Amino acid sequence: MSTYPEVIGLGEVLIDFIASEPVHYTEASTFIKCFGGAPMNTIVGVARLGVKAGAVAAVGEDPFGEYIIKEFKRNNVDTSHVIMKKGKRTTLAFVINEPVTGERTFFFYRKPWAGGTADSALTTKDIDHKYISRSKILHISGFALSQNPSRTAILGAIRFAKEQGVKISFDPTLRSDVWNSQLSIRKMYNHVLKMADIATFSSEEAEFMFKTKEPKEAAERALEFGVEIVGVKLGAKGALIRSKDGVEVFAPPYKVNVIDTTGAGDGWNAGLLVGLIKKLGLEDCVKIANAVGAFVVTKRGAITALPFKEELNKFLKDQNVRLRI
Repeated sequence: MSTYPEVIGLGEVLIDFIASEPVHYTEASTFIKCFGGAPMNTIVGVARLGVKAGAVAAVGEDPFGEYIIKEFKRNNVDTSHVIMKKGKRTTLAFVINEPVTGERTFFFYRKPWAGGTADSALTTKDIDHKYISRSKILHISGFALSQNPSRTAILGAIRFAKEQGVKISFDPTLRSDVWNSQLSIRKMYNHVLKMADIATFSSEEAEFMFKTKEPKEAAERALEFGVEIVGVKLGAKGALIRSKDGVEVFAPPYKVNVIDTTGAGDGWNAGLLVGLIKKLGLEDCVKIANAVGAFVVTKRGAITALPFKEELNKFLKDQNVRLRI
């Protein structure tokens, strides 16, 4: 059996400071420090479900960078290609749930608002293309493509991986705060979708990209870019998956006690990718993805409640789902 990761996350890793109560930033008195960064939340989820996973990322030369590497290792994620950038600080995000709408908002200390943070400083020299070429899936987020030099480095890695037969998984991770304009977001997302094999969207991201509130229409539009498998995450309404072969699956959500939705979509991605690695049908993949997403919202933080393989199997059994991973 290969010792190389089957799924590799490439892009941002950072610290989420999540408000302990649903109030505005000006009213929040305490924030809880959590591991964060969309592609890496997904990679931790993949590793917890028993699939070999690795990370390619940059952290700061600071205590937060040390904490991130420690968390990766604690979750059995290969950190051999996580770079500690000298003279850089780890990227920070402050997160609250708006008291009126319940929606999450993000406040970043990172380009273009703060220079010198590590995640956007990832360069082509920091990425070992041979390491990536030995994986089966390369998972990236749109967030990391918002600024250079990381944008150029990641696009180069995607092109090389494609040439080597590695599947590209793309999650937009729409955070307008770190982009220069909405036009630049759409232009870059369109570019990456033409190279992606797997693409997953929240309902908000699908509407932003394809200007429709209809999940099926959004999925169809994504397939037109050449994507093989498209997922649309609908939160409390479940999720939809469509494939280029015409397969369409909708699965309702599992009912759980919602505490914090941070990272739910990243957990969903982890369930989908694990299902695909194990060559499960799309119906089973979406059931697993929904289950992992349901776990995540039961605690504060993106990775805090991510299930391990045994926990997920028990959850599925308790839900009368005849499916195991």
